[in-house]
Amino acid sequence: MQRDFIWLWVYEIGFAADNSRTLNVDSTAMTLPMSDPTAWATAMNNLGMAPLGIAGQPILPDFDPALGMMTGIPPITPMMPGLGIVPPPIPPDMPVVKEIIHCKSCTLFPPNPNLPPPATRERPPGCKTVFVGGLPENGTEQIIVEVFEQCGEIIAIRKSKKNFCHIRFAEEYMVDKALYLSGYRIRLGSSTDKKDTGRLHVDFAQARDDLYEWECKQRMLAREERHRRRMEEERLRPPSPPPVVHYSDHECSIVAEKLKDDSKFSEAVQTLLTWIERGEVNRRSANNFYSMIQSANSHVRRLVNEKAAHEKDMEEAKEKFKQALSGILIQFEQIVAVYHSASKQKAWDHFTKAQRKNISVWCKQAEEIRNIHNDELMGIRREEEMEMSDDEIEETTETKETEESALVSQAEALKEENDSLRWQLDAYRNEVELLKQEQGKAPREDDPNKEQQLKLLQQALQGMQQHLLKVQEEYKRKEAELEKVKDDKLQVEKMLENLKEKESCATRLCTSSQDSDYPLEKTLNSSPIKSEREALLVGIISTFLHVHPFGASIEYICSYLHRLDNKICTSDVECLMGRLQHTFRQEMTGVGASLEKRWKFCGFEGLKLT
Repeated sequence: MQRDFIWLWVYEIGFAADNSRTLNVDSTAMTLPMSDPTAWATAMNNLGMAPLGIAGQPILPDFDPALGMMTGIPPITPMMPGLGIVPPPIPPDMPVVKEIIHCKSCTLFPPNPNLPPPATRERPPGCKTVFVGGLPENGTEQIIVEVFEQCGEIIAIRKSKKNFCHIRFAEEYMVDKALYLSGYRIRLGSSTDKKDTGRLHVDFAQARDDLYEWECKQRMLAREERHRRRMEEERLRPPSPPPVVHYSDHECSIVAEKLKDDSKFSEAVQTLLTWIERGEVNRRSANNFYSMIQSANSHVRRLVNEKAAHEKDMEEAKEKFKQALSGILIQFEQIVAVYHSASKQKAWDHFTKAQRKNISVWCKQAEEIRNIHNDELMGIRREEEMEMSDDEIEETTETKETEESALVSQAEALKEENDSLRWQLDAYRNEVELLKQEQGKAPREDDPNKEQQLKLLQQALQGMQQHLLKVQEEYKRKEAELEKVKDDKLQVEKMLENLKEKESCATRLCTSSQDSDYPLEKTLNSSPIKSEREALLVGIISTFLHVHPFGASIEYICSYLHRLDNKICTSDVECLMGRLQHTFRQEMTGVGASLEKRWKFCGFEGLKLT
């Protein structure tokens, strides 16, 4: 109680002690004696002032003004009179100490800190208006402005005759500053009249102007977001294709020339496609379009040859990579052998501990890298072997699987038939037992019908038993066949594994003997005609072209050869004729769209030259 009284009294005497360090106070201002100097020092310390006695002497000689507050209590942040500042929001777990606020024509006293904080409604979106209740009856609009202008710029005040008003601020954060004053007791001047006092209640208020401004702001943000997304989409959108010119005779001639050029072919083909899709083909332009389509068709052979060349390059690159990898592996093996020889007792004793550690680490690293490269090389070889033996393995596995599935289905069918016969036999036995029981209970004269029924049942039982025995024998035989097939399958798998191992050994031997066989292959491949079949083809083609002195296209020649053998390939025939330069010659005939490559027989001229 004594400390609370000292607190209020210190605020009433003002802040003159900050400048003079001396305090002249009427002794009648204090109603309680200064019996506890510690409470006085605490109150002065909370205000950030040097603790002074009544006579002006310092109570705490070692006071540091930079500290301001006692240890363990957060710094006081009131709205100091005339400064126009409001503290930042304080965390809820921190005790908040509100202070007295002095204005020109009124004074604000803080609420009891032990009371719960004043309740507030839910904050409306974009709220800039507050409701202020509990105003003094004699309070004027000037006093309201004087109190709340410290929170921020006030745009409008709507005061009611019933001791409340609405205040609209310029920004939203100013509302939070105004809510800080909720719960304060206001007193006009030094009067204690009831009409000059009141308890402020500050709460959020819902105003149409605030909602309209908030909606406008949200719409502006949405427009900015849409604009940003549109710009991002335009940035990521692929560029539109170049415009295609309209069809005309002049443009048609330009496109026809571009179609003959390999570098401009893709652009010209796109233009031709667009013209055809637009419907530019008619009776007048049909010949021009046919010549352009024919020019486009002439590039098919070029593209096929390019693909074959790329595939050949890829195979050569794979072979080079495999050879380089095998060379690297050999070098790794040599390095690891060096490490292992250095780790033997002869040389190992002469190295220091650090040198031994480094050698062991290097050996582990080299072995790991060697194993990785070795796995990679084995994977490449395994892929090649799989590609070579895929067809054979697929055929054998398919046949074995079909045989196995047939045997399994037969065995299952026999098993089901065996079960059904067994159930029927049990049913007949039960019927016979029931008939015997009935005969034992009621002994009557032998009825011929019953005897016939018993005989029939016995015959049926015997037939069922015989049939059951046959089914069981057949089932056992099928099971034996299935076991035999499984054994055969295991043997075939083992044979396949052995074949794979032999193939891998053969590939290794082939790679090692490539260098020695290369000169022999050169001598064998030096002649242009490699087989008897090619010699026959050369004779037939020579006879055909001798009959056609003006030459013939490769398609015409191949159509004639296909009558003799359907397996003849056009590219093989063209390659063979290209190798025999002294026997066959290729010439360009025709003009414009009718331009065509023809082969002619020049064997008699070649004989003179050779």
